Amino acid sequence: MKVLIAEDHKLMAEGLCALINSRPDLDLVGVVHDGRAAVKLASQLAPDVVLMDIGLPKLNGLEATRQISSQCTDVKIMALSMHSEKRYVEGMIKAGATGYMVKDCVFDELSQAIDTVADGKTWLCRSVAGSVLDNYFESLRRNRSSAATALTNREREVLQLIAEGRNTKEIAGDLNVSVKTVETHRRQIMKKLEIHSVAKLTKYALREGLTSL
Repeated sequence: MKVLIAEDHKLMAEGLCALINSRPDLDLVGVVHDGRAAVKLASQLAPDVVLMDIGLPKLNGLEATRQISSQCTDVKIMALSMHSEKRYVEGMIKAGATGYMVKDCVFDELSQAIDTVADGKTWLCRSVAGSVLDNYFESLRRNRSSAATALTNREREVLQLIAEGRNTKEIAGDLNVSVKTVETHRRQIMKKLEIHSVAKLTKYALREGLTSL
């Protein structure tokens, strides 16, 4: 497995080199100290994994990751950083990195992390995994809350019955309301969701868990 190191701190680079060289199945193909060199060498050597420092000179690690990911789709990138804040982690993942490690835990976890990332999976070190998952689930909760409150309770009932194939007259009978009331609910549902066909309403209902049909 070919590994390229992009790290501008000499001691850190030497430690990474020692770790890579300690494994006979890893081939250290190069060490660079700025982002432009990382992009150039990744294009030339096509390493399996790039260990990418975020704070690189000339071209930062985030931009270097973005360029490598767009030019060399088979190259996997493991971000290395002193920072565990959400904005750094999300920035690197959005740029194309499939792994993120804070430097104070890198030597304990890096060997396993390299294997995981090279295998096409995602790796987050322990110090950032919890906060990333917390943010992810909070985002899911906000999205679900937004979807749930877009419609009234009665509108969700009507939407479920529409998705289950009931016509307007049948829905009116099920809910003991007039046909006109059901038609009003249908118009309001379509307006609120900006969805204007029964097929798309059905897909929405399935996606939001309003029906299992």
